[in-house]
Amino acid sequence: MTSWVYVGIVVAYVAVMIGVGWLAMRRTRDVHDFFIGGRSLGPWMSAFAYGTTYFSAVLFIGYAGKLGWAFGIHTLWIVLGNTVVGTILAWKVLAGRTREMTARLDAITMPQFLAARYGCRGLQIAAALVVFVFLVPYSASVLMGLSYLFEMTLHIRYETALYLLTAITAVYLVMGGYFAVAVSDFVRGIVEFAGVMAMVWLLAHRPEAGGFLEATRRLLGDPATMAPGLVAVKQVGAGTPLGVAVPGWLTLAALVLITSLGPWALPQMVQKFYSIRSRADVTRALVIAGVFALFMAFGAYYSGALTHLRYGARLPPELVGPSGPIWDKIMPHFITTSGLPEALVLVIVLMVFSASMSSLSSLVLVSSSALGIDLYGALAGQGRTPRHQMAVLRALCAVFVGLSLVIALAKPAVIVNLMVMSWGTLSAVFLAPFVYGLFWRRANRAGAWAAIVAGLATALVLFPAWGGDGVPLAGAIATLLPLAVLPAVSLLTGAPEASRVARAFGDADPAAAAASDRDAEGGRRVAG
Repeated sequence: MTSWVYVGIVVAYVAVMIGVGWLAMRRTRDVHDFFIGGRSLGPWMSAFAYGTTYFSAVLFIGYAGKLGWAFGIHTLWIVLGNTVVGTILAWKVLAGRTREMTARLDAITMPQFLAARYGCRGLQIAAALVVFVFLVPYSASVLMGLSYLFEMTLHIRYETALYLLTAITAVYLVMGGYFAVAVSDFVRGIVEFAGVMAMVWLLAHRPEAGGFLEATRRLLGDPATMAPGLVAVKQVGAGTPLGVAVPGWLTLAALVLITSLGPWALPQMVQKFYSIRSRADVTRALVIAGVFALFMAFGAYYSGALTHLRYGARLPPELVGPSGPIWDKIMPHFITTSGLPEALVLVIVLMVFSASMSSLSSLVLVSSSALGIDLYGALAGQGRTPRHQMAVLRALCAVFVGLSLVIALAKPAVIVNLMVMSWGTLSAVFLAPFVYGLFWRRANRAGAWAAIVAGLATALVLFPAWGGDGVPLAGAIATLLPLAVLPAVSLLTGAPEASRVARAFGDADPAAAAASDRDAEGGRRVAG
């Protein structure tokens, strides 16, 4: 098949997605429909929406390439973390409680939840700004990864691919909102699942690999050859008071933590818990999402590790630039030069395209809501018609896509670092106030503010100071620190308002609220 045939099939695929968006637009009546599908999605759609948002082009192009080359088969620790912690435990621990509490508080976004749970509109405004600012580079990283793949497989110039993808995303999402995303995710999830399995099977059975068992045995060989990043020690922050030596195993552990625990507080991931139809659907969604995560993460990282069997100890000259390896082009080059059948190459392109469109749609939707629902809504009050709210949301979706395009055109050095910095900052800001807010009655406004400030300040200090090699460790530290800050500050300050806590936790009578007050007062005496 020629590249024009590839393009034609991709265009047909896009047409189907836009058709779904048009059908979804007909049933999208208000902000609740547009952003969370009216809280009416079943387990299959919810699970696939979660999984396809989790695994995007950044995983298949950036992570699989750079981390597969650096850590080899040891990246399977990330697979384990993403499956068990990032997916199964996230659904088991968070989904049901999030669905119920956000419904009681009438919150459809992370900033709205924080404002309602802690009784502070300032939290909503601050959280909305953080969401918008730090999801823009994340969205740009997804666009970049997909454009690199299109450039090397469909022979479309990087910039041309960017413009096309940006236009497709804007049109498709502005039309249908979250319901369109969820329906499309179900279709895309099937394509992704089939594509990743076919890709891994054929790559592992190339002559240089020799099949799964032989390939795995060789990848477990000399770490200096098959996983050089694991045994290396990197100096980060040299010449500053924050300079430190980071061993490779610590970087890998930080990546496991930030990509597995981080999703517990990412607004675009938590949104899937708001929209599920009922708590009874959570268990089924958990199983579906867990299986999907296992196969997708394994397929990406195992394929990345196989690059060592394809290239040996050195990358070919076309993958090395003036400043070192061009990490974001390793996987596209590997896929297109491994002698795979042309039909499979097309399936892989559609697979990565599917994963990326899903992630990108969720990012744009959540980010536009940060301004349209949270910031503008908090400042403008409630005197707006549903039609006005929808117009604002759709306009902001287009604005956000445009900003992501600007960053992607600038081609930041490595999309993995761009994504980890965005992911790490959002996790640092939201993990503690969100999780404690769901489960601990004593968590209060002061503790939430302290956690947000601590997480954001740590991220803003460590990310610039430690740069590329230190980004994963910086993200891990920024994520964990607020988990200690929030309970300490909450216990040292006043108890939260009993009626607000009672509403959040669904207490049925005033006696329960009074008991909550007594518990809080007891905690304060102990702290004192």
